[in-house]
Amino acid sequence: MDINLTFLGQMVSFAILVWFTTKFIWPQLNHAIEERQKKVADGLAAAEKARAELKDADAKVAVEIKQARAQANEIIERAQSQANQIVDKARAEAVTEATRLKAAAAEEIVSMQQRAREELRGWVGRLAVQGAEKIVQREVDASAHKAMLDQLVAEI
Repeated sequence: MDINLTFLGQMVSFAILVWFTTKFIWPQLNHAIEERQKKVADGLAAAEKARAELKDADAKVAVEIKQARAQANEIIERAQSQANQIVDKARAEAVTEATRLKAAAAEEIVSMQQRAREELRGWVGRLAVQGAEKIVQREVDASAHKAMLDQLVAEI
């Protein structure tokens, strides 16, 4: 292999190219690569941070859901208790009303019995007077014999 001028020209050109590349191009490429590495590292860190925040948020959500369920159960229990109280109150009012109506009906029955007895006594008294008239064959004066008729009604 002959070292000639062309080969020397190529070597000088290559050396200039290497020097030019290391002096001007390589730092730019290195800088771009370093920036890209930094962006990737930042992205991974942000992803890891987001994953941790998501985990924390999931834990907070679980706690909130637990609290909401507990609160809902408490509200349901209070509503159940109020419903039971309302039912018990309505039952007590119904029993009170039934007792009152029963007492009123009993009073009405006693009153009707009393009226029927008095009416029956009046009829018996009239029948007794009519019977006595037939036996005596004369008219009995009800006003003249009032005391005797009252006594007769009282005995009946």
